[in-house]
Amino acid sequence: MEKDLDLLEWRIQDAHPWPIIRMRVFHELTRRSGIHGAPHPVRRSPYDKARLVGRHIAGLVTRNPFLGRYDALVVPHPRKPGGVEIYTDELRAELGSSALILDSGINGTPLPGSKNLDFFTSAAGAIHQKHLDDRGISAALQKLTGVQVPVGALLAREVPKHQRLRALYRALLRRHQIKTVYVVVAYFHQHIVGAARDLGIRVVELQHGAISPFHLGYSYPGRPVVADQPDELWCFGSYWTDVADLPAGMKTEVVGATFLPPAGPKDPQRVVFLSQGTIGAELLHVAEAVVKEHPELEVHYRLHPSERASDYTIPAGVHLSTDGDTLDLLTRATYQVGVSTTALFEGMALGCRTAVANLPGHEYLEPAIARGHALLMSNPKQLTDAPLCTDPSAYYAPSDFLRLAADQPE
Repeated sequence: MEKDLDLLEWRIQDAHPWPIIRMRVFHELTRRSGIHGAPHPVRRSPYDKARLVGRHIAGLVTRNPFLGRYDALVVPHPRKPGGVEIYTDELRAELGSSALILDSGINGTPLPGSKNLDFFTSAAGAIHQKHLDDRGISAALQKLTGVQVPVGALLAREVPKHQRLRALYRALLRRHQIKTVYVVVAYFHQHIVGAARDLGIRVVELQHGAISPFHLGYSYPGRPVVADQPDELWCFGSYWTDVADLPAGMKTEVVGATFLPPAGPKDPQRVVFLSQGTIGAELLHVAEAVVKEHPELEVHYRLHPSERASDYTIPAGVHLSTDGDTLDLLTRATYQVGVSTTALFEGMALGCRTAVANLPGHEYLEPAIARGHALLMSNPKQLTDAPLCTDPSAYYAPSDFLRLAADQPE
């Protein structure tokens, strides 16, 4: 459909709308079809919303990013286990005071000393039309999938927001004469990437999760030219550099990772199920089946940070895990089970035997399964046949952040 409708060349005024909404359309398709739930649901009470507005207003003064002078811009991930943003932690330490840390407080807690433009981010999407011409996308998707997605409404909200924020970030980048932009989750920050590309500024994306041929934030079969994409993608290991067709011209570098702890002594009976909002209910049924099939095993069900215990009814024999760090739990586990979460790859590097539940999304792990690093599990009896990963450094190499950060243009 993308090729038939020539969506990558499509323009609305000065914007290329398809890359802006591509991942959002995928989430709507999977949710409305019933294949997946919401990937990272955001839940706010009226009190939470009022507090958020208050923080926005206060941030205009206390977190104003236009003050001072910086050489680099870093946009971290909103998720911070234990208060640490693991993906840019080492980079930020290396760049020091030369980097402007722009960390939103809309869907998380911003890093100490960081700045943001949250007031403008929220305001930019507040006023828009109800619908824009979707170039036949909704009809084409419904013909292909049987699912109706309100693409016109997505366009009406996201395109004006993109254009307004892009102009604002151009002004910010000019103000500081930024040389390099480092961003996590670039496909949801295309206004920042686009502003940098407008000014000829280098953009580096830092990997934050699993990449596969089925991840619409990265995978563009045939490597076509795609508007507003980073120049470089810094990856955890060599596996990620060619597992999907990235947009034309995007280079990859293996940056490694420092956030994985050393593997500890393994408990031979411990199994960790790694949940995620898209398939949590179905995966819990698999955990229950494993308990019945392997009563000698100790089954822990680990919630994703976006999930709550109240989302599920935990069956007998399954130990719900919400406290502590997921990586610490995996250091002691012998077996791990999940579907498409990045934590499965982390568990491989920590010496866990890996079983991928045969549920929607298991395709993300197909290349690792083909390498013999994981087992596609359709029956709970298969769990104890799950393999160890024989090449963990392919997924998480030793850190090379210092060399790469040193290459920042003067």
